[in-house]
Amino acid sequence: MTRTTKVLLDGLSFPEGPRWHNGKLWFSDMHAHRVMTLDLDGRAETIVEVPQQPSGLGWLPDGRLLIVSMLDRRLLRLEGAQLIEVADLKALATCHCNDMVVDAQGRAYVGNFGFDLNEEGFEFRHAEIILVSPNGNARVVADELSFPNGTVITPDGRTLIVGESFAARLTAFDIETDGSLTNRREWAKLESGTCDGICLDAEGAVWYASPVSNECIRVAEGGRILDRVPLAMQGFACMLGGPDRRTLFICTANDSNPARCREAHSGRIEIVEVEVPGAGWP
Repeated sequence: MTRTTKVLLDGLSFPEGPRWHNGKLWFSDMHAHRVMTLDLDGRAETIVEVPQQPSGLGWLPDGRLLIVSMLDRRLLRLEGAQLIEVADLKALATCHCNDMVVDAQGRAYVGNFGFDLNEEGFEFRHAEIILVSPNGNARVVADELSFPNGTVITPDGRTLIVGESFAARLTAFDIETDGSLTNRREWAKLESGTCDGICLDAEGAVWYASPVSNECIRVAEGGRILDRVPLAMQGFACMLGGPDRRTLFICTANDSNPARCREAHSGRIEIVEVEVPGAGWP
């Protein structure tokens, strides 16, 4: 089936980390340093400014918003209009913190780049997933990852799947009762060469944004391609939402470089309807 997306919002700097919550899409306009919401009528609102660049979003069981602050490697909590530090991750994260998934208990799994992607002549380094408990205790629960990026947790809360952008694969872990990650395994090798943000559906398949091939791809465990959505620009993240969680929201832009993004404002939120609804976290 050939699918065509509809542009719901444009003029953004660089949209990332989309989440469906309380009837709206929440996302980070990363290089504009703001967290925003968007409804299905295209009405957008800035919720909070994050000076050191927002990325992953999630919620505690009591409804308070958690935000990854990338450049200073902190996890923040929004209290009213004020940002409160939950954890300083500089001693644990190799480089800029990035995407995150928050489980039903409010435990946050935070990835990082491993190296500065925008630094000329950068040297590749592996990175970690850091577990942050609601009280702010933080520890590394997985290491030697190749740019851990989009992350999901299955509906039973027992499996975490993360996209390793520089290894072209989705990697799965078992989640132990204390939040530790064990039984690391390849969930799917990806034909497109890389992946960025991901989301999970009710049949256990993963949608992933593929910036190198300008599409969003649905893949089954083992790597079989189930569906594709072609894009006019690079796709950087995706999320299933809407009233029945069958609307696939896709974050797109012409580029990911911070300076060029702030100048071009090519970022968009695009949508397309799919058959299988979203499931799990986020």
